[in-house]
Amino acid sequence: MAADKRSLHILIVEDNHGDYALIEDFLFEQIESTVIIRAENYNEARKLLSESTCIFDIILLDLSLPDMKGEPLIKGITELCANTPVIVLTGYTDFAFGVKSLSLGVSDYMLKEELTPLSLYKSIIYSSERKRITADLAESEKKYSELFHLSPLPIWVYDVETLKFLNVNKAAIIHYGYSHTEFLSMTLKDIEIRRQETPTISSPDKNGMVLHGVYEHKKKNDDIIQVDLQSNPIFYRGKKANVVLANDVTERITYIKAIEKQNEKLREISWIQSHIVRAPLARIMGLVPLLKDLKPSNKDDKETMLEYLWLSANELDELIKNITDKTRAADYQITKNGY
Repeated sequence: MAADKRSLHILIVEDNHGDYALIEDFLFEQIESTVIIRAENYNEARKLLSESTCIFDIILLDLSLPDMKGEPLIKGITELCANTPVIVLTGYTDFAFGVKSLSLGVSDYMLKEELTPLSLYKSIIYSSERKRITADLAESEKKYSELFHLSPLPIWVYDVETLKFLNVNKAAIIHYGYSHTEFLSMTLKDIEIRRQETPTISSPDKNGMVLHGVYEHKKKNDDIIQVDLQSNPIFYRGKKANVVLANDVTERITYIKAIEKQNEKLREISWIQSHIVRAPLARIMGLVPLLKDLKPSNKDDKETMLEYLWLSANELDELIKNITDKTRAADYQITKNGY
């Protein structure tokens, strides 16, 4: 097998010169550009890790050093350089402690008597990749958390089986009035009153979001709001969940209802007035031809017709003014109420 061409900086914390020489030979056999630094005790390792700000790609740690050993040693090293994989190399076949060491942050636990160049190389590569993937996941989770909490709209995550809130963002806390702790003790049923008649779209849209329609929700102060919900299925901390985006559309719905109500009033006004307007208009339309055909000698009839014409015109003018005034009153009511 050809030696790995990658360049790795490795810290070996080992007090036994024979063991160190063997590990060094194993490393150079498998990794061509290895840079190895040795520390013979914990204090030397602590000084190197503090000064180097953890430039090492891997730390190979003997569990029995002159100045520290066992669990305290593992904790001391992992705390100094938490982002660097630590592989324990030991001569003690304590399986229970080996398992425990993994829970303390160690990437791998290997027995020196079973060590081979290939097994050590595989452990280094696997530990490095595992640490990188873990770091990437942590960074991804951090970005998700920032987007989650910086959203101006309320967002929450809930368990699809129990409907319990698993997480809520700051906008949800501010908008609904419940604290984060209160939310996590509640379920969707505690805020949801009913779904409006708005049709629900159960299939995902082009962005993968599922539209649920408009719901009535109750805030902590008992205010009732209308919210347009969109959700997306996710796995959250091992649970099947939904992440929900809630858009408060109370003002928009109230505005639309007010407009529809005023439009209905205007249609009613228009219908009523159109029938009333027809009466004076019909008289005018009937008088004009008569007046046109009237002979010049019939002055009295002419005066009478002109009088009727004048009265009908004034009546029509008053009706038009009345319609205009009612229309303006409806517009004023919308402006006054803000919707």
